[in-house]
Amino acid sequence: MKLVSWGVFETNAPEMALFGKKRLDGQVAYLATVREDQRPRLHPVTPVIGEGHCFLFVEPSTPKAKDLLENGCFSLHCAMNDSSGSSGEFIVNGDVLLTERDEQRALARSICSYGPANKALLFELKINEVHEIQYQFGRSQRKKWTAE
Repeated sequence: MKLVSWGVFETNAPEMALFGKKRLDGQVAYLATVREDQRPRLHPVTPVIGEGHCFLFVEPSTPKAKDLLENGCFSLHCAMNDSSGSSGEFIVNGDVLLTERDEQRALARSICSYGPANKALLFELKINEVHEIQYQFGRSQRKKWTAE
């Protein structure tokens, strides 16, 4: 399974990436992780997207931090505005990379729309698959992108 940065995804599927950024960046979204016993767990998060990266700041004492540190795989789904799906859906799948580099942390803070805690862990989402679903006239229009 190949994993790429948001920047690679953005270069290869610019319209999809723009839609995804609008649906995710600085917005509440839902992150699915895998527990130690292999059961799924769901967490609200606020992704940070810019400069070719998709980041998550995560409180180190949370179950989501534990799951990401132990397993790393994730699925991220945007929040929905209504039950008809009028705003569309955006889903990103892949693995996270814990980053402890000061330059990466400074970059993530500079593009973040909120003030993350200094103790927060910083993860970069590495992507292997993206789904965009838009609903028009009661029908779904689906697009899929896979890292190659």
